Amino acid sequence: MLDFKLCENSSWEKIKDSGKPVVVYGMGNGADKVIDEFNRLEIPIIGVTASDDFVRGQIFRGYKVKKLSEFDGDFIIAVGFATCIPEVMNHIYSLAEKYRVIVPCVPVFGNEIFNREFIEKNEEKINAAYNLFEGESKRIFAGCVNFMFDGELDVLTSVTSEKDEVFKNILKFNSSESYLDLGAYRGDTVEEFLHYCGGEYKSITALEPDRRTFKKLCDYLEKIPDSVAYQKAIYNEITTLFFSSKAGRQSTISDKGEAVETATVDKLCENQRVTYIKMDVEGTENEAIEGAEITLKEQKPKLNIALYHRSNDIFDLPLKIAQINPDYKFHIRRHPYIPCWDMNLYCI
Repeated sequence: MLDFKLCENSSWEKIKDSGKPVVVYGMGNGADKVIDEFNRLEIPIIGVTASDDFVRGQIFRGYKVKKLSEFDGDFIIAVGFATCIPEVMNHIYSLAEKYRVIVPCVPVFGNEIFNREFIEKNEEKINAAYNLFEGESKRIFAGCVNFMFDGELDVLTSVTSEKDEVFKNILKFNSSESYLDLGAYRGDTVEEFLHYCGGEYKSITALEPDRRTFKKLCDYLEKIPDSVAYQKAIYNEITTLFFSSKAGRQSTISDKGEAVETATVDKLCENQRVTYIKMDVEGTENEAIEGAEITLKEQKPKLNIALYHRSNDIFDLPLKIAQINPDYKFHIRRHPYIPCWDMNLYCI
């Protein structure tokens, strides 16, 4: 039994038990995974929709993409894409005032669906991770698990906060921070760091494996003093891996693609001290932490780690860090996004 109250039914159970057909909102990888699970559960789908401006007669998974206004009858809208664009999020929330809207959660990477079987299989680990947190973080952890289980937007809004609170009350940068940015993209999280440290810091080291994105990162860092960038993927060993390059945030280690050298946190920090690590590495956070064991034990830097790429990240990653260094204090926050993305672990 979980140490906190779980919502009564999963998103998948509610949709199936309703007996109503489904309109899937979205046309990307998330919608693909949602449709696959609906097919497995024999949940009827009557079509696919998108925001009106994106409907141009496309065919997705055999369905002609239509405007929502073109669907008749009583149906459930299943959101199958991710967004942090305020206008799009507000549109989804406004749809929930007129229709039955559920956000069934599927992982960015991997195939484990966050359903009842998943909860039952991982109950012990979920409880162990929950008990690493205190106060507000305990509430948010339980709320995030509940949202990923039952897909209700009001649960999501109850565990959402802005980033200002994290940087001011948890991370609390000073003027001597040495920042290691893993998954630096085009420099947006470096810019975030500069904003919250007031432009005063000791050093910035940024890693980005995507070749085209790395070029843009280097262009950005040209004017940033005491900064260095490497076109490398972070991993648990020094090797060469293939990288599925999409020139975007979901580029990731793959079984084919462009060859990319890897680095480990421990090797990068062998001869330098790091005080803050941000880790958003598209599904390889587990391996990145394995390659950071010495650094986490000996230097205990502040950590900012994405928890939403794989279904088990929310409990496996905190437990792994606690095993390496039990002296950390654990915090969790979730920032504006639909679905439960931009959910991060903060360790101090």
